[in-house]
Order: sequence, then C-alpha cells, then structure tokens
Amino acid sequence: MLPQNQKPAKVERQVIRPQKGPQEDFLSSSADIVIYGGAAGGGKSWGALLEPLRHVTSNKNFFAVFFRRNTVQIKNPGGLWDESMKLYPFAGGRPVSAILEWRWPKGGKVKMGHLEYESSVLDWQGSQIPLIIFDELTHFSRSQFFYMLSRNRSMCGVRPYVRATCNPDSESWVAEFISWWIDQETGYPITERGGVIRWFIRLGENLIWGNSREELIALYGHLNADKDDEAQVRPKSVTFIPAKLSDNKALTKADPDYRANLMALTRVERERLLHGNWKIKPSSGMYFKKSEITIVDQMPDDIIKFVRRWDFAATVPTETNPDPDYTAGVLMGKRRNGKYIILDCVWDRKRAGDVRELVKRVAQNDSYKIKIGIAQDPGQAGKEQAESYVQLLAGFNVEIVRETGDKITRAEPYSAQWQGGNIEILRGAWNDAFITEHEAFGDGKGHDDQVDAAGGAFTMLVGNSLSVWAKLGQR
Repeated sequence: MLPQNQKPAKVERQVIRPQKGPQEDFLSSSADIVIYGGAAGGGKSWGALLEPLRHVTSNKNFFAVFFRRNTVQIKNPGGLWDESMKLYPFAGGRPVSAILEWRWPKGGKVKMGHLEYESSVLDWQGSQIPLIIFDELTHFSRSQFFYMLSRNRSMCGVRPYVRATCNPDSESWVAEFISWWIDQETGYPITERGGVIRWFIRLGENLIWGNSREELIALYGHLNADKDDEAQVRPKSVTFIPAKLSDNKALTKADPDYRANLMALTRVERERLLHGNWKIKPSSGMYFKKSEITIVDQMPDDIIKFVRRWDFAATVPTETNPDPDYTAGVLMGKRRNGKYIILDCVWDRKRAGDVRELVKRVAQNDSYKIKIGIAQDPGQAGKEQAESYVQLLAGFNVEIVRETGDKITRAEPYSAQWQGGNIEILRGAWNDAFITEHEAFGDGKGHDDQVDAAGGAFTMLVGNSLSVWAKLGQR
C-alpha cells in the first residue's frame, strides 16, 4: 500500500500519430490500393505499421498481413518485426514471436509473412485478409501482387484494402503500374499528382485506367451485361504517395547523418534512394569516370593493408570465341588517411594451366605478406578450384571469397568511393585499359573482369564495415 496522502505515480501517456505530410496522406487515403514510395528514410515502413492500429484494437475479427519477400528480411535488425516491437506494445499488442504475429485483447491480429517463391501465394488459398500490406512492393512479382488481391476480402465489417511501400526501381513492374504519377522524362514524382486517386479494371492481362469508377463502368460494364452481378466490372481505386527523407522529421532528428550515408552512394543508388528517381538505370559512365580518380607517380608510404584479388577466366581467343573474358588480378592498398590506392593490375587471356602459373608468379613478385583473394564460384567445381589454388599458394596468406549478388551490386561500394574521390591509381602501362573498362561498366556490354577484381579487393580491405552499406535503403 502507498503511504497516506501519497498519490500513485503518474503513467506517461504515449501518443501515437503519423507525421504531417506524406505519412499522414498515406494513412488518410480512401483508395483501395495505396502505394507509398520514393526515397529511403521517408517514413514508409513506420506509416505502414501504423495502418492496422485503426482496427485491431477494437475489431475482434480484423486480420492484417504484412508481406516481405522472405522471412530473413522481416527478422533483420531494423526490419518489420524489430520496428513493430517499438510501436505495437504501446497500443496493447502482444507479440507471438514464434509465428511472427501480434495479438490484441479484443481479438484483432497482425501477421508478418513471406512470399519467397512464386508458388508461396498458394499457401494463402482460402484466406480472407481484410488488409494486405506489401513492404517493398518492387521485390514482389506482378503475378504475386494480383493473386493476393483475390485473398483481399473481408467479413469483419472493414472494407478490404491494400497498402504498399517501396523504393524506386526502374526495372520493376511497379514503375509501369504507377507511371501516371511519375514524370517519364525526369523519373521524379509529379508533385501535384501525389495522392490523386485513379481507377483501373483488369481485362485479361491488360490494365484499363480511368479517372473515375463510373467512367470505367460506363465504358466496359457492357462486357458482362448478360451475366449475373458477380461478373460485373468492379474497378479498383489506386493512388501513389511520394516520400522524401526530408518528410521524415523524426528520423532526420534522431539520425542527422543518415542523409550523408545516402550521399555516399553511387550516382544510380543516390538518385533512387535519396531523390526518389523511378527512371534511373545503370549505364556506362554512371559508375566510374576518369575525372574522379587521382593518378599518382609514386607509391605512398602510409599504406596499412594490401590485397591482391583475382577474377578468373581460362580461355584464349578462338575463331568461335574471338573475345573471351580475361583473368584479372588487382593489387590494392588501404592508406592511413582513409583513401584506397590501386597499385597494379595483371590482365591476360590464358589457358587454365597458364593462369595458375601466372597467379603463383605474381604472388612471388608481390610479397608473402600480401593477402591473396581467390573468388569461389557456386557449386562443387568452384569449391574444388578454390581449394586447388590454396594448395598452389601454400605459404601465402590466401582467403577464399564466395561471390554473392550480381556484378553491379558487388561493384557499388567500390564505385561510391571512386565517385567520392577516395580512389587513387599508381601510374603504369596498365592504366589505360583499366580505366577504359571502368568507364564502360554498367551498360551490360564489353568486359568487366578488372572491375570485378578491383571491387573484390576493395570489399576485402573494407571487411565488415560494408554491413552499413547493406542497410541503406531499408528504412
């Protein structure tokens, strides 16, 4: 019991509300489908997490599902599950971590699931989901999205609806789906169209758009005029709400350096994740320009770490294959001032046995102290090849590196440093071919062996700090 005349401690109330601007617009739209997209850090995921709270606390039959492409993305630090733990307990939610589900005292539920494979949608056959939320819609296929619309139905008194968040992706089906809201010349959202509702119907695989529900019914309602009411045209309403980092005052206050992180990205990723560009695509000159690097005449004396990274090929030109890939080995150093210097590049076309001799000779010429990176291709053959190089280079410091992601993704951290003026090159006869290949990188044509080797060397020098790069764009 409390001492006489002492009042109980006052419990601070938690006020949960959206931020003014796009987040508030997202949560107040009446459209059947609302896509909240644009720059990283715009408050999209937090806005999506707020959406179910209008129903789960009072409607015992309400059920919402958040979808990510795979479960790992849900459980990642800073992912949906982590963020929901910062919010839902204050609204009375109870987590059931084993099945990634939140439950409320009156019966409402929010589940987090995946659609990792195309066939994963079949796991939801027969389901009734009043609210479906796609986090990072561009990660899902068009067929997955439209199949799940068939599961978007309700018997709980809440009109079924869909919400989605995403960052720009010019190659995604989403870019075409929201094209009316995007300036097709610049790739940036058309400000005055943000939040404007349009309507569509689906005829076969084609989407027919209109400015109102009545317009589409008037034009296409006759197609099923001889059938029952269930077959009549039923337009869906859609809108797109763009977001920028500057819209998320809570994040910019809590993490003022986040903008600097986005500024450190490559041009392509910076346009996508900082400026919300839906048309930007990789092309030659977008990743590496000669004007952005410094060529030095002598090796600096403050290099604290060296790596020689190899990208292998084992083919010589023939009549049927006159322009095969090259074997490339890049020697790179990390300086005490935080910059990186490329000291040498060996670049040649040789048969497998000659490649092995080349690698061993270069290792002997470098130094026993320099770490050698050997790429391991997928599969058993790649593993056996990598192990054979370890045996060949007995006595040297060898690291086997497994390749993950596509070539552009692997090159982006290295490219960002190049664009930031943090890459130097020691003058040598190999410079012209090396720089020419770098400037052409990104168009999907020509060779990229030296870029692969240099990007791999950079990754080895940087090590675990690249985990920061991997988290950019997840907010």
